[in-house]
Amino acid sequence: MPRMRYAVILVLATCCSAAFGDEVRPAFLQITEIEDSGNKGYEILWKQPAVANGRLAIDPVFPKDCVLIDQGPPEITASALIRRWKTTCDLRHGQIHISGLSVTLTDVMVRFIHADGDTSNYLLRPENPTLNLSDQAVTTLSYLLIGIEHLLFSIDHVLFIVGLVLFIREPWALLKTITAFTLAHSVSLALSIFGWVRLEQGPVEAVIALSILFLARELITDEDHRSRLTLGRPWVMAGLFGLLHGLGFAGALKGIGLPEDTLWLALLLFNVGIELGQLMIIATLIACTWVATKFVNLTTVTRIGAYSMGCLAAFWTIDRTLILM
Repeated sequence: MPRMRYAVILVLATCCSAAFGDEVRPAFLQITEIEDSGNKGYEILWKQPAVANGRLAIDPVFPKDCVLIDQGPPEITASALIRRWKTTCDLRHGQIHISGLSVTLTDVMVRFIHADGDTSNYLLRPENPTLNLSDQAVTTLSYLLIGIEHLLFSIDHVLFIVGLVLFIREPWALLKTITAFTLAHSVSLALSIFGWVRLEQGPVEAVIALSILFLARELITDEDHRSRLTLGRPWVMAGLFGLLHGLGFAGALKGIGLPEDTLWLALLLFNVGIELGQLMIIATLIACTWVATKFVNLTTVTRIGAYSMGCLAAFWTIDRTLILM
């Protein structure tokens, strides 16, 4: 009965985290100041993240006197709903509010492009969903925070790291495996952002779920019957799957856009944020495992984790594959 209690608690906690997993992809609002025959106006680009059951229920709300003119029909992609408007009202002296943001886990990156070409970046968070363009702009360091949040709240990436920590007991082997995973997803993230590798996000997300299912299956399999890839060289397995996870990270980063003038720095900070998030997850997991082993043995903890991961990964694999079909 005690073991069953721990299993139920872990499954419920994981499922609760999964319920919010779709709400971590940041939204993006770009406002471009234009001058036409001496009159100022603004072109507006809005990228609203897509989730499994539709779109994330957040929308920009502009000042009451603003009349928005549609610049073409909405564009729907695998990761976002894209809207374009034009307005002549003065956005510099009004508030822009993101309705629904306060009840999500996501952020909104706002970029304001001045008529002279200068750029100001802002970050709207659930606790502060309203913006004045006269406010202090944030720096490129915001991408560091976005990277940390994206890792911590992306349950599929977190579960893969959890699986690696549960799978490998020897510290040196774990270090090599995590390093291989880190280097691999850093490479594929950069290749995707710079357009050298192009893959649809839907299939990538489905294979990421399958990678977690594979790792969960290996965790509950006796060592004599595990695949040669995980038994002999787990760092190779982590590197191969890391390439896929990097493409998943790239999907989020493409959704919010990167500042062209500081492209390399923003990409580096986003990736460093992901690594910091990984370290936080690993440290927390090691501490939780140590506490759990005070009540049950390590094999039981590993099996509970593996079955919880496997159930979620199987659901995601089926769900994401059906969406593709």
